[in-house]
Amino acid sequence: MLQPQTGIPLNPVTPLTAPFWDGCAGGELRYQRCTECGTANFTPTDLCRGCTSRALEWRVSSGLGTVYSWTVVHRPVTPAFTAPYAVAIVDLDDGYRMLTNLIGIDAAAVREGLRVRVDHHGVGGERVLPYFRPEFPTAEIAEGK
Repeated sequence: MLQPQTGIPLNPVTPLTAPFWDGCAGGELRYQRCTECGTANFTPTDLCRGCTSRALEWRVSSGLGTVYSWTVVHRPVTPAFTAPYAVAIVDLDDGYRMLTNLIGIDAAAVREGLRVRVDHHGVGGERVLPYFRPEFPTAEIAEGK
């Protein structure tokens, strides 16, 4: 069963990223949406990726999505990580993609289109990261539901 990692080296919090990290600490997944064109922007940015407007507002994500792609890592990049772990690109229902880790599932059961939901976990210190776990219980995944 894939588990959250601890001891992950993270970049410092900046004024641009603070709303994202504050949300994670409070159990919310936050992203930016452009009020001019409606584009969802993630990772945090100063300019909309759709129209280059600065009219970006922070929103709380539903935290639901589907696995677009993934890889299972058996040889960790740092000794702080415990293998195996699954790195995934998740298509969020809110209209953006996010690179993340999957937890709460056997590595062999991960598949494209798997419905997932956000699950925040502390990674050491005061930082909290959004991981994703199956939206439905593992037994239902094994049955192909």
